[in-house]
Amino acid sequence: MKVFTYPSGEANARIAEIVNRSFSYSEEHERTVMEIIRAVQLEGDAALIRYTREFDAPEITSEQLRVSAAEIERAVEEVAPDVTALLRRAKDNISRFHEAQRRSSWFLPSDDGSILGQMVRPVAAAGLYIPGGRAGETPLISSLLMNAIPAIIAKVPRLQVLSPPRKDGSIDSHLLVAAQFLGIRDIFKVGSAWAIAALAYGTETIPAVDIIVGPGNIYVTLAKKILTGQVGIDMIAGPSEILVIADSSADPQHVAADLLSQAEHDPMASGLMLTTDAELAGATCTALEQQLAGLPRRKIAEEALAAFGGVVVVNDLDTAVELANRIAPEHLELMVEQPFQLLGKIKNAGAVFLGPHSPEAVGDYFAGPNHVLPTAGTARFASGLSVDHFVKNTSVISYSPEALERDAADIVRLAELEGLEAHARSVKVRLKKE
Repeated sequence: MKVFTYPSGEANARIAEIVNRSFSYSEEHERTVMEIIRAVQLEGDAALIRYTREFDAPEITSEQLRVSAAEIERAVEEVAPDVTALLRRAKDNISRFHEAQRRSSWFLPSDDGSILGQMVRPVAAAGLYIPGGRAGETPLISSLLMNAIPAIIAKVPRLQVLSPPRKDGSIDSHLLVAAQFLGIRDIFKVGSAWAIAALAYGTETIPAVDIIVGPGNIYVTLAKKILTGQVGIDMIAGPSEILVIADSSADPQHVAADLLSQAEHDPMASGLMLTTDAELAGATCTALEQQLAGLPRRKIAEEALAAFGGVVVVNDLDTAVELANRIAPEHLELMVEQPFQLLGKIKNAGAVFLGPHSPEAVGDYFAGPNHVLPTAGTARFASGLSVDHFVKNTSVISYSPEALERDAADIVRLAELEGLEAHARSVKVRLKKE
C-alpha cells in the first residue's frame, strides 16, 4: 500500500481515482442483459428455466422454482440451534433500529374548515434479491435480514425472496431458516438478471412487485438500472469502500484489518486511510502486509488496494474531514481519540463508525443500522436502505368554501402567468357557481 502526503499531486490523483470510481459496464454487458430482460418479458417461466439450467442448476424444472414447505422444514432441522439463535439476535437488533424509522400519516386541520395532510402507505409488494455467492454455497444471509426487516416494519403485505440455486437445485438451509422466522414464504430459486426481470414484469410463477431491493453482480445491477421506472429500485450500488480517519491513538493492526474487510470484496473496492501521524501510516502498511499473508481472498484484496487504496498523511483532522466529505464514502471510520468531536463535521457518508471498538463488520451483521449503503460518492445525496424505501407519501387536500374563496385570486393569477387557462377556469367556475 502506497503512502501519500497531502497536499501533493500524487495524493490528489489517487483521491480523484477513488472519487471517480463508479458502476461501469460494457456495451456487451448491456446487450446481454437487455436480451435476458426481453426473453423473460416475452417467455416468462420458460426463460427462467432456460437461464437457470444453463448457469445454475442443470436439472431444475418449473415446478421446483418455488421453494416448497417441505424444503423449509428440512432446513429448520438441518441448521444448528445456536446458529438459529444467532440469526434471531441479529434480527432483534436490526428490528429495534428500524422501528425508530417508522412514520405515520398526519393531518393539519385549519379554522376555515380545510384539511391538509399526508398519508403514509406501504407498497403492495417487494422483491428481495439475495446473491448466492460461490455457486449458491455462500448466500448473503445478512442481506436477507437487512433487506427484509425494513419492509416488514413498513408493513409491506407481500415479500418475495429470489436467490440463485445450487447445482442440485437447492437453496442454502441458513437462508431458508432466516426467511422462515421472518415470516417469508414466497421464496424462488432464480438468480442474476433474469430474477430482476421476473420481479419487474412477473411470470407464471413469480408475481411482479413494486420495488426490488438487494445487492448483486454486474448483471443484477445493470438489470436494476435498466428497469428503473418499470419498477422501484433501492439504489444502483457500486463496489464497496471504506475510509478510515485515524490519529496517533489508533492501532495499526485495527486499521489494517478494517481496510481489508472491504478490499476483499472486489478488485474495484476501495480502502483508504487518512491520518495525521506519519508513524502510524508506516505501521499500518506493515500490518497490511502481515495480514494479507493469511487472507483467503488475498489476490482480490491486493488488487483493490493497489488500484483504489492508499494511506494519506494530512496536516490535521480538519483536512481529513474535508477530504472525507469530498469522497462521501460508503463506510467511514473515525479511529481518533475524540470521535464525537468530529462527527458533527461529517456531511457525506453512508454510515459512520466511531472509536476503536466499532469495526465496519459490526454494522455489516449485527449492530442494527442497515448495511445497504450508497457507494461511489452517492452519499452526497443518497441514504442507506430504510423503512422509507418501502412506503409512499400521498398528499391530502380538502378545501372548504371559505378557503377557496380566500385563495382563488392568487391561484387564478398564477395559472394565468403560466399560460394555463383551463387551470384558472377550474377555480373560476366554482366561484361563479357560488
